[in-house]
Amino acid sequence: MPHLLQLDSSADLQNSVSRSLTGLFADTWRSLGDEHTVLVRDLHRSPLPHLPDAGLHYAARLRTSTERPDPDAEALQAELIAEVTNADVLVVGAPMYNWSLPSTLKAWIDYIHVLGTTVPFDTPDRPFAGKPVVIVSSRGNTYAPGTPGEGTDSVIPPLQQTLGTSLGMSVSVVTAELTLAERIPPLAPLAGQAAESLAAAQDMVRALATKLGS
Repeated sequence: MPHLLQLDSSADLQNSVSRSLTGLFADTWRSLGDEHTVLVRDLHRSPLPHLPDAGLHYAARLRTSTERPDPDAEALQAELIAEVTNADVLVVGAPMYNWSLPSTLKAWIDYIHVLGTTVPFDTPDRPFAGKPVVIVSSRGNTYAPGTPGEGTDSVIPPLQQTLGTSLGMSVSVVTAELTLAERIPPLAPLAGQAAESLAAAQDMVRALATKLGS
């Protein structure tokens, strides 16, 4: 059964663009057939505790004698890793907050990025290699090439590094820009561009869900 893991991290529960896009991805996924299942982990509604012990960065066999994580924290880590393992595809809502990603999403990454377990260290094992992950990032301004914001996006590059380069997942990126065009007067002249960006993101989300779920 094709299985999707949907992760949301936006603090906006009413008008979130990233939530609307991950939801559209999930709806498109479900429309492909009753066998297409979805697990939603809402990192804002049910935030993970920030990593309580540095030993959780490592597989148990690689920890020092003084690194003894709490068993409950180890169990939570195992649960989160299992959710990724059991998913055929991931869609990750990653809105830009102050030029970076929400801390709730960063906490999730810290739990699943584990040397010697999900990341090669003393063995070449990389269990998530090739697993498709779609990053859906909304941002209030524009960070496209040639704009003043070019080069200041600190959301997509670290996600590509951790999920793609390090964990070996197959990363696709969907962005919706200028989401604050209707709220911030200086951006108002770009409202048309914002609408085009959102429409393009919606089309891309539908296409990726259909492709990856077929």
